Amino acid sequence: MTKSRKYRILALAAGLAAVAGATIHASHNDFGLGRNMEITVNMMRELSLGYVDPIDPDRLMEGAAAGMVSDLDPYTEYISEEGMSDFELLTTGKYGGVGALIRKKGDWVVIAQPYQGTPSDRAGLRIGDRILEIDGRDARGFTTEEVSSRLKGEPGSRVKVTVLHLDSTRQTVTLRRERIAIPGVPYAGWAADGIGYIRHSDFTEGCYEEMRAAVERLRAEGGLKGLILDYRSNGGGIMQEAVKILSMFVPKGTAVVTTKGRNERQDYRTESEPILPDLPLAVLVNGNTASASEIVAGALQDLDRAVLIGQRSFGKGLVQTTRPLGYNTMLKLTTAKYYIPSGRCIQAIDYSHSQEGSVHVVPDSLVSEFTTRAGRKVYDGGGIMPDIATEPEYISRFAATLYALGFIEDFGDDYTRRHPGQRIDLRTFSITDADYADFVEFMQNKEVPYESDTRRALKALKKAAEDDRFAELKERFERVEAELKDDTRTNLETYREQVVDAINNDIVLRHGYTAGVIEHALPGDREVTEAVAVLRDSAEYARITREQDTRRK
Repeated sequence: MTKSRKYRILALAAGLAAVAGATIHASHNDFGLGRNMEITVNMMRELSLGYVDPIDPDRLMEGAAAGMVSDLDPYTEYISEEGMSDFELLTTGKYGGVGALIRKKGDWVVIAQPYQGTPSDRAGLRIGDRILEIDGRDARGFTTEEVSSRLKGEPGSRVKVTVLHLDSTRQTVTLRRERIAIPGVPYAGWAADGIGYIRHSDFTEGCYEEMRAAVERLRAEGGLKGLILDYRSNGGGIMQEAVKILSMFVPKGTAVVTTKGRNERQDYRTESEPILPDLPLAVLVNGNTASASEIVAGALQDLDRAVLIGQRSFGKGLVQTTRPLGYNTMLKLTTAKYYIPSGRCIQAIDYSHSQEGSVHVVPDSLVSEFTTRAGRKVYDGGGIMPDIATEPEYISRFAATLYALGFIEDFGDDYTRRHPGQRIDLRTFSITDADYADFVEFMQNKEVPYESDTRRALKALKKAAEDDRFAELKERFERVEAELKDDTRTNLETYREQVVDAINNDIVLRHGYTAGVIEHALPGDREVTEAVAVLRDSAEYARITREQDTRRK
């Protein structure tokens, strides 16, 4: 170890010791805290000076910082300098780049999806294009991370990309990087005559303006008699955006959420006049509806302003705040719980004793009853219960496996080559039986590492019977297992409907972007159909929002 490196490490350790001393003083000479700080400093010094291989003390300290919050809750985290760009993308939905998703295919990286209207889209890059060169450098063998780092950059800078299209033509384009904004509202349209539909996917910075523009456009098109707000799988984001969105539907000055921390409480009220104060609303939720999206859904339910449809929401009633730590690092920490208008907090998991290893779901005995503005019963401690409960959509693991392995997209590439210039109806498109037969042929000799739940259960039963010396049962399980057909060809027929849906979505994506996929799914969406029905039935809508209690859990 060089002398300068050794001095740097010792200086760092000395600095930590000084911090420890200051912290101890601030904590009224807490002996336990001081002892552990000293242990940390000593451990840092010994590892830096004595470990068999050279190690980076900066990395040691980053690991210590991350470990410091690891047993608090999943939302309190240390954000390193390297992680700040990802954090910015999560909170703003924006980054500097060319606006394309990519994936690995063999030795090459290919375009998985260009965002509509971005530099990559305007330049004519399409799904399936193979990236051959970036700024004159051969891209064969590049990882997706390497390609991504070369395509991203400061807005206004340029990058030259050569691609091979699916029709075997080459194209070289010079792309001017821009501030790419991923839409928080990827689709707004009509679910049925007079019934508007808005898909809201996250609560990034500025999503209120997107929501308001979507609402205004539907109003301008005329005949808006009801509106569906789709918050399924919306993981939340900025709470203040939720308050602004609620201002479109409830009176100015309405208290919609309250945050309570260790030492402070803050009430959030709507600050503008509503643009749709009386329009019937339906809100779609599921088990991945969380945080800010639960504030919107829960407040509209508590104020008897909407009918909620779907499955119980995730149950995240915690508020995070960011604190700068210097050197372009940040601490995101939980500072409060939020409470919606009825007074309930929908947090489903108790992290208060997490450091003792006793994290648990809020038990039924601690679930409390609250009332909406109209006196309907609602409950805390376990997410938001919908007014109309539906079963979650079945998702085939087999179809998901085909997609994850890239087989769906690879077939989509082949389909596109065979149908150059094809135009489709986004709502009604579906591949034919002959197309599916082509897909089955395409899958010949493709290895799919899929095992059905039934086969896995049978294996477990057979092993248990063997361990318990139940020879006859073991033999029976073996016979059933031998009869079980879950090979790839059989599964392609068993799960044909789900596989066809996946292929249809891939092809629609190539013609209509993400918005097209959403529009394509609307006619067959059971929860959207349920929402349309209740919005058209004014008597049932009134009964639910004035009289119907929700289930306890």
